[in-house]
Amino acid sequence: MIFKLNDKFEKEFHISGDIYKGFINLFQDNNPLHVDELFAIGKGFKGRVMHGNILNGYISYFIGECLPIKNVIIHSQEIQYKNAIYLNDVLYFEAIISGIYESVNAVEFKFIFKNKESKIISKGKFQIGVLL
Repeated sequence: MIFKLNDKFEKEFHISGDIYKGFINLFQDNNPLHVDELFAIGKGFKGRVMHGNILNGYISYFIGECLPIKNVIIHSQEIQYKNAIYLNDVLYFEAIISGIYESVNAVEFKFIFKNKESKIISKGKFQIGVLL
């Protein structure tokens, strides 16, 4: 198998206005926490909170576009949201191979997203299958 235990991958992502608007246009999630600056501030946030599921899109991009092979499929994914993300944030993504299961052609990764202050934004794990 091309992967090795503890292999590490890193990627930087930007929460741009296009990403934010695209998510709202696609999924119509107009919860006031995401679209109303004053509402979000009133709830104790710095501003509008970006949708947490934007991070799932980044994970999908990483799996589909950044791994050294393309013949993969997501088997499962778990994510814990620890801190809010905001428009124009830069996020640092790190994924480490935590398990290789050759008998079923599967690879498990643990991942973490951090902001520029190294604050954990989210963490979790996902498992991919390597298609033969």
